Amino acid sequence: MRNGCPKCNGKEVTVGEIATTGTGLSRFFDVQHNEFKVVSCKNCGYSEFYRANGSTTKNIVDLFFG
Repeated sequence: MRNGCPKCNGKEVTVGEIATTGTGLSRFFDVQHNEFKVVSCKNCGYSEFYRANGSTTKNIVDLFFG
C-alpha cells in the first residue's frame, strides 16, 4: 500500500478534469465524450488519469495514494 505520491511521497494532491475526443466520427466532429479525473501531486506534478464514471473524488484520491 502506498503512502503518498508514488514518485516523491508527497501528501497533497489537486484534482482536475479533462475531456477528450474518441476516434472516427467523434474525432472528426470534435465531440468530447471521454471524461477523466486527473489527480496530480502538488510537490512534483506526477499525475494519474482515472475514467470519470460516477466515482467520487474521494475514491479517486484514495486510488492515487494506494
